[in-house]
Formats: sequence, C-alpha cells, structure tokens
Amino acid sequence: MIRFDNLSLARAGRPLFGNASLIINPGERVALIGANGSGKSSLLALLRGDLSPEQGNVDLPKLRIAWLAQHAPQASIDPVRFVMNADAALVAAEAAIRQAEANGNGEAMGEAYAHWIDAGGPSAEARAAELLDGLGFGQAQLSRTVDELSGGWKMRLNLACVLMAPSDLLLLDEPTNHLDLDAVLWLERQLMRHPAIQLIVSHDRDFLDRVATTSLVIEDGTLNRYPGGYTASENIRAERAAQRERERREQQARIEHLNRFIARFRAKATKARQAQSRLKALERMETIAPLRATRGIDFEFAQPPEGPDPLIRAEHLACGHSPQQPVVTLPELIVRRGARIGILGRNGTGKTTLIRTLIGDLAPLSGDLTRAATLDTGYLAQEQIEDLRPDDSPLLHLARQAPQEREQVLRGFLGAFGFSGDDALRPTGPMSGGEKTRLCLALLAWEKPGFLVLDEPTNHLDANTRDALADALAEFEGPLLLVSHDRYLLRSTVDEFWLVDNGMLRPFDGDLDDYAQWLQKERSSKAAADAATQGSAGKGGATTTDSTDGANAAAGGHAGSHPDHHERSGERDGTTTAANMASGSAGSTNRASDRRERAQQRAALAARRKPIEQAIRKIEQQMEQLQARADEIDQALAAPDAFSDRAAATALQRERAQIGTDLEALENDWLEQQERLEAVERE
Repeated sequence: MIRFDNLSLARAGRPLFGNASLIINPGERVALIGANGSGKSSLLALLRGDLSPEQGNVDLPKLRIAWLAQHAPQASIDPVRFVMNADAALVAAEAAIRQAEANGNGEAMGEAYAHWIDAGGPSAEARAAELLDGLGFGQAQLSRTVDELSGGWKMRLNLACVLMAPSDLLLLDEPTNHLDLDAVLWLERQLMRHPAIQLIVSHDRDFLDRVATTSLVIEDGTLNRYPGGYTASENIRAERAAQRERERREQQARIEHLNRFIARFRAKATKARQAQSRLKALERMETIAPLRATRGIDFEFAQPPEGPDPLIRAEHLACGHSPQQPVVTLPELIVRRGARIGILGRNGTGKTTLIRTLIGDLAPLSGDLTRAATLDTGYLAQEQIEDLRPDDSPLLHLARQAPQEREQVLRGFLGAFGFSGDDALRPTGPMSGGEKTRLCLALLAWEKPGFLVLDEPTNHLDANTRDALADALAEFEGPLLLVSHDRYLLRSTVDEFWLVDNGMLRPFDGDLDDYAQWLQKERSSKAAADAATQGSAGKGGATTTDSTDGANAAAGGHAGSHPDHHERSGERDGTTTAANMASGSAGSTNRASDRRERAQQRAALAARRKPIEQAIRKIEQQMEQLQARADEIDQALAAPDAFSDRAAATALQRERAQIGTDLEALENDWLEQQERLEAVERE
C-alpha cells in the first residue's frame, strides 16, 4: 500500500499540485492523467526517489520498484541476454556460480545453483525471448547487438526489461510509445496479469481503459482519485464540470454543432460495423462536450468545397524504395471523394510507404497511379516536427505561410491550438514534442486542404489535444486517409479500414474489435508454426523450401484462414488478388489492350453510376434542408416563451413531427439508392 499525506509537489519552483491525501492499494493499476507539464512524470520521479516533495510525505513501504527508462540503452550483447540482466537476483546468482567454479568450492557452487534456481534461472532465457517476441522482435532484431538496434527497438527493449525484473511496483511512463497495435494489445494482457501495483502515464485512452482500475487526475493544481480508467474518470469529471458550469453559451453552441453533424452522419451511415462504431464514438462526444469546452484547445479544419471524384486510382501498383524489393503491392485501389479510411497493419509493414506513394511524395516502382488534377492534399508526416525552425516562434512559422495576413488574425488562429499570449512568441526549439505536433497541425489547418492524409498524428500529443483532434476530424466533411495506433481516434473519424499485411493491401471488413481478434489469431498461428518448426528441427527432420514458394504459401494460407476472405459485395478475396497480380505480370505484353478494355469498362460503369449518384445527392440535399428546418423548430420550441402562443407552438410541433416522418422516408430512399449503386458495382 502507498499512502500520500497532504502531499504537495513542485518542479523547478513551479507548483504542480498540492494537499493530496490518498491511498493506492495492492494490486491497483493506476492511470496518471493530466495535460503535458501537469506533473505526471514528476510524480513517478518522486516514487523512484529522484524528487522530494514540497510538503507532506509519501508512505512507501520497501517495495521492489521497476520503471521504464526513457533513454536508449547501450550494450554490445544480444537483446535476450540484455533482458535477462534486468533480473538482479538472477545476475547475482550467475555471478556467484562463476565465482564458485573459479574457486573450485563445491559447497558454494551448490548454494549458488540453488539461488539460481530460486531466481528462475532454468526458464530465464525462454522468458526473456517470450517478452521480446510479444513486443515484436523478429530474427532481424534478435541477431543484432543492442548497440546495433534503432532507437525505437531500444525503447521496446527497455519495456521488456521492466517486465522481466521481479517487482512490486511498476512505474510506466508512456509504455505504448514505439509500439504498433499488435504489441499494445499484447502489453495490455501482460499488465492485466501482472500482480504489482502499477502507475501508468499514457495518452492512449483505449489502453488505459483496458488496463487501469483507478485513475489519478492532475487538474487545476489538485490530484484527484477516480474509479476506473480514462473514460470512466472522464465521464465523472464531465458530470461534475456540467454541474459547476453555469455559463452555457459556448458549450451549447458546441453541442448543437455536434448534434447537426451526428444527425447527418446517422442518415448516411451504412450497417457496416465500423460505421456503427464511429456513430457511437460521435454520440459520446456529445455527452462529454461540457467538459471539453473547458480544455483550452478547440480547433477545426475548414470544410472543403466539393472536389473531384475519384481522388486516386491505382492498378497493379508496387510501392517501395527498390524495384527488387517492393514493400507493398496492390491490384486495384480507388479513393473516392467521400472516403474516410483508416490504414491498419503492424509496424514495418509499409503503411507510410503506401500513403507517400499514393499522394505523390514517393514515385511508384511499377503500375498505374492516377491522382485528380485538382487534388489539394494536406499531409502530416511523423517526422514533420523535425522540419520546424528551432529559433522561430509559432507566430513566425505561421506568418511565413501567410505573409499578407494581420498579426491579430494569426494570433487568434494559433490560440485555438493552445498558443495564446506569450506562447505564440516562444522559440520552438525548447518546446515539447506535443507542442511541436500541435504547431504542425496548426500550419496544416491554415492551408485548408481538401484531402487530409495523416500519419500517426497523435504522437507526442496529450489527451486534451488528442480529443480536440478527434473532434476536428469528425466534423471535417472532406476525405480522410489516416494511419494511427490510437483506437479512439480511428473509431471517431473513419468509416472503413484497409489492412497492409504480407506485402499486400486489401480491404478489412470489420471494426477494431475484429482487428484485435485477427491479430491474436495471427499471433497464435505464428506461435504454433514456430513450435512446429522447432519440433521438426529437434528431430533432425528439418526441410527447406524455395523462399519465394514459402512466402507465397504463407500468403495463401493467411488469406484463406481469415473469415474476412470470402466472396462478398464489391471485394475480392486475398487468393484472387494474388492471382490477379500474377496474371498481370505474366500478361505484360498485352498490357495496352488490357488498359483499353478496363477503360471501356470504367466508362460504362460511370455511365450507369451517374444517375444513381445524382439521385443520392438530391436526397441528401433534401435531408439537409429538412434537418436545418428541424433545428430551427427545436430551437424555437426550446425558448422560454415558446408556448405563450399555444396555437403557434402546436403548429410547430406538428410540422416537426411531419419532418421526422419525411426524413425517415428519405433515409429509406437513400438506402435503396445505395443498394442500387452497390448492385451496379458488383456486376
């Protein structure tokens, strides 16, 4: 048990929180929540003994403490041995064995071996290897020394060391950084089984919702305890904020805006699971709007004019840096005007390479790629913060993009991104990663792009900014292509998913829960295959196959094993896709004829689609007009004197009821037209 008694904490003379008195019980998994700079990492440093309280005290019994190091390790040994060295008792026992052997002391040797067994020595190497496997280490990483690994793999190595070391208290500062979704899900399971008290700093709300049993929230100079994870604590705080808040004008405007957006989306949402998942996320935004109105960061992306359709079309595309080693291939891809796509896949599968190719930042290795001539793309890359000029302020960065704009306008725009007052004049060099990412988002939003392409946009962002970004993207009505491991952001903003796996891109027919199940199934299949391989090798019966055949067999087995790969509307299964790719390669001499035939087919399809699409747009316009009138009536009926003229109020109620009936009929018409459109595309 850990007890805080009247605890106050400061850093560099700046108060963080004060007068905190609370208890953390054995077995609790505690989420530390707060904005950047609020004191989360300082509290972890206090528990490590690296920082002293301003006042009060912490009653911390003699606990074995393991914490996640934030610096890249250096060592000339292999990763498995490095992780084993994190267990101090194991290392001490091994040293005692070596000393006893050197001295020829049989009694000491026996005692040392007993300590080694007590420390889990016989299984230590297997445990270390299992941890590294769960964190995504493959043979390419395991065959190198620690010094030879990249920074991201070194940070994963730090996490494996924390899990390897016997501990009663885990202190984890952003443990999901540098992890793909597969590794994040694995880590969730590990922590939920771990018996130690855990204090976790993370901006990944889904991760905290899964793992945390309790939340400590630093807000307004106080440290408050709430039951449950991020969402549970947020809901409680939202209720309290709503009760305290008396001035509702700004909040009400926010809620009404979201209501109108949700109403439009509900009418357009298909029955696909991912669309329904997004609708639930949007409805939740309305619930917590009173809390978010106070967060101080509230920006938006300008709504684009109606753009071209399709935006991007690709056929037999190969993406990568070397013609001999394409990273991602795909037989056919179309990005339409209303597309909102999330790209899934493990780290290193080529998601960034794919989107850079699609937007023209990287030339395709082969195939046909066509982008609309008027396509106005806004691209946010992972490394974009490195391009900021360290000596320039946010205001100067924005002024460089808009040299003719008045300073007052630029300051007002930056204020929505959290750069108010003197913050707009600070140099960017000393800023945190989250502040730099906010600035990059501001520079992107100023350009008013018609097509947003974002690659891990929540890196370094705190929870408030992540929420603001989710809101802004949800309300953005233009096309969106999003790579992210942030599950909340994906649920809130995209309508469909693509999956990059085994060097191929394909549609993923499911939501994020389905994807988690798929990842688990893939992990289990890999473990079974590895076990079978080891068993065969142990019997001396190992066989070898041509590497290309092996890869093709693996791809074929993968595609056929997943329930997503069956004949369905508008899609091809993975096996057919691979066949098409092979066919295209074999028939390269007839490519020109094939292209003409496909062009004719597309023209015929477009001619059949056009009247249906026109009908859909007309219905949508009618629905928007009716919804706008419904909003007017709702506002009128909500006025304090609405029923002073009862006859007029009754007339408005009748009109509102009729609008509801008409909207329902239009929704049915819209669905029928969509079914017609899908039937045309299936033929």
